[in-house]
Amino acid sequence: MIEYWNPLMERMPVGELEKMQENKLRSLVNYVYQHSDFYKKRFDEADVKPEDIQTLADLKKLPFTYKSDLRDTYPTGMFCVPNEQLTRFHVSSGTTGKPTVVGYTKNDIHAWNTSLARALTSIGLGRGDIIQVSYGYGLFTGGLGLHYGAEEVGATVLPTSSGNTEKQLDLMQDLGSTAIACTPSYFLFMSEVANQNGISIQNDTRLKAGIFGAEPWSEEMRTRIEEATGIKAYDIYGTSELSGPLCTECQFQDGIHIWADMFLLEVIDPATGEQLGDGERGELVITTLAKEALPLIRYRIGDITIINKEPCKCGRTHPRIMRVLGRADDMLIVRGINVFPGQVESVLMTLPEVGEHFMIIVDRVNELDTMTIQIEMTDEAFSDKVTDIIGLEKKVQAALKNVLNLAVKVELVEKGTIPRSMGKAKKVIDNRKL
Repeated sequence: MIEYWNPLMERMPVGELEKMQENKLRSLVNYVYQHSDFYKKRFDEADVKPEDIQTLADLKKLPFTYKSDLRDTYPTGMFCVPNEQLTRFHVSSGTTGKPTVVGYTKNDIHAWNTSLARALTSIGLGRGDIIQVSYGYGLFTGGLGLHYGAEEVGATVLPTSSGNTEKQLDLMQDLGSTAIACTPSYFLFMSEVANQNGISIQNDTRLKAGIFGAEPWSEEMRTRIEEATGIKAYDIYGTSELSGPLCTECQFQDGIHIWADMFLLEVIDPATGEQLGDGERGELVITTLAKEALPLIRYRIGDITIINKEPCKCGRTHPRIMRVLGRADDMLIVRGINVFPGQVESVLMTLPEVGEHFMIIVDRVNELDTMTIQIEMTDEAFSDKVTDIIGLEKKVQAALKNVLNLAVKVELVEKGTIPRSMGKAKKVIDNRKL
């Protein structure tokens, strides 16, 4: 059975949605021009006025916004409302420089909750479900975002945050969690701990769904998770700058529905900034249509994806983004070839002899780039025979070269060698940058 949180909005004809977007876009550019010194200056520098923006085709006249803009105007230089109108702050980690600060009005929080309510309903979650939120709570948006979204649909929230894994597994069994929200890396770690303690997630818990995000993961990883645990694994999307976790796949798991009444999507060539057509892979750019405190115009997300506007079997008419391949700034260039960590994962997850954990190490030796991939073997594939290990390494190397068009070195290691993560997994060490 297909359920909707707001059937009239979620199934609105595409033409009506686009008309709504045009109206909201015109209101938005007027709003930021009047209330944001940053955007007024940026528009003036680009020689564009609010009256120049009348249709969706005019969007490309507007300048891009970058994450660096949020850092350069730290802490609240891009806000359109004074602090006394804010309900909440969230702050990014700031591991690569100044953190980014996002403010929310009461209406912003309501829109965030509504976006997640539509998403959670689309995967069949609601009243009667117990959603275990194992994203981090606090300044990070993941935990509180899912928490309030789950409460909005009438579910019961188990706010475990990340860590304390054995306790999480006990609570999952004792309280009957039916869904879990966390990074895919942490769920893999949790599954590993469960197996070590003789717990079968499929047989010993009521878990039926996982809501996984905050890091790229592949379709092949989804297959492994579902086959190993018996749950349905759903992709979730959002960034702290946009609000936090916002949208998921529906029950058909064929792309993430992005609500057109709240967001306007583009895909561009990351090198030139030129708009690409539907179905073409490029960098995602989002314009917020329903934010008061920190609206963003043509914000370059950095994620590489494809926009799909084809009708979905669920009946929702809003556009979808397909699985994120990676981030433009995470792309590795090795001997002139572009490599995303997600491509490596996709290959490895098709090989039953290797586990889910791997590390990519890039180095430069005698002015030549090298790539080594350390991969854990499964218990079944582990062998004391050197010939067996060498044979498996050659098999993995051939599979990777076939997809990456690049010869890489493969090192097979014992299970447990690669560091585990309770948040976003680190999968790349690029020694060229050290």
